[in-house]
Amino acid sequence: KMSTVFLLLLVSVGKVGAELEKGVPRRAPRRLSCVRCCGPSEQPVSIISSRHSRMSSDPAYSVPKVQPTIDITILKGEKGEMGEKGYPGAVGKAGERGLRGLDGRKGQKGQPGPQGHSCKHLYAAFSVGRRKPLHSSDYFQHVTFDTEFVNLYKHFNMFSGKFFCYVPGIYYFSLNVHTWNFKETYLHLMKNEEEVAILYTQPSDRSIMQSQSLMLELQEGEEVWVRMFKRERENAIYSEESDVYIIFNGHLIKPAVE
Repeated sequence: KMSTVFLLLLVSVGKVGAELEKGVPRRAPRRLSCVRCCGPSEQPVSIISSRHSRMSSDPAYSVPKVQPTIDITILKGEKGEMGEKGYPGAVGKAGERGLRGLDGRKGQKGQPGPQGHSCKHLYAAFSVGRRKPLHSSDYFQHVTFDTEFVNLYKHFNMFSGKFFCYVPGIYYFSLNVHTWNFKETYLHLMKNEEEVAILYTQPSDRSIMQSQSLMLELQEGEEVWVRMFKRERENAIYSEESDVYIIFNGHLIKPAVE
């Protein structure tokens, strides 16, 4: 009995399924669209990349370009060694003079100097001569000397032909010359740049010795010297290499401070 019932159930189920298939219409099969994947010499392209290329060509799906930037500090290397010193540049223009600075500290007292000569500050004397004759070629011409008889403490400068006063006081000066035949003799005894005495002789057929002397009060730093003064006539003084005809003397009579 059980087997008979089971067979009947199978038969009934099969009939019901057949009737259902007849009542329900079948759906047409779905057709897939073809997509070009590759050419004869191309590699296959995935569907996702193909769709991405189609979307990127559309302005609505365009992706903005991104400009990459590089952080230089990340690429900065280690500090290099110092190079050689370069050539100095051109000298610039001198700037304006600055303000005067503050006074510095007072220095220490120096060592005492050597003891001076006790007579050096109380005496001064010279006597010089010239062995060569001299013709005036300029309006004013300096007379120099080439022979030194006395030159105490070298107060008379043989190179410049001037006496320099180191000891203030009253001095006595004398000038002796030999005139030249038929020529004028005209000289000035000078104190600094001022003529203080004149030695003059007119032209003559005879040559003679001529002298001039005076006293002067001098201050320290003043100078006494001799110059020739040329006018219309020829001016000259005579001398020889073997003898001395031109002599200039001077000495201190009384110092200003004793």
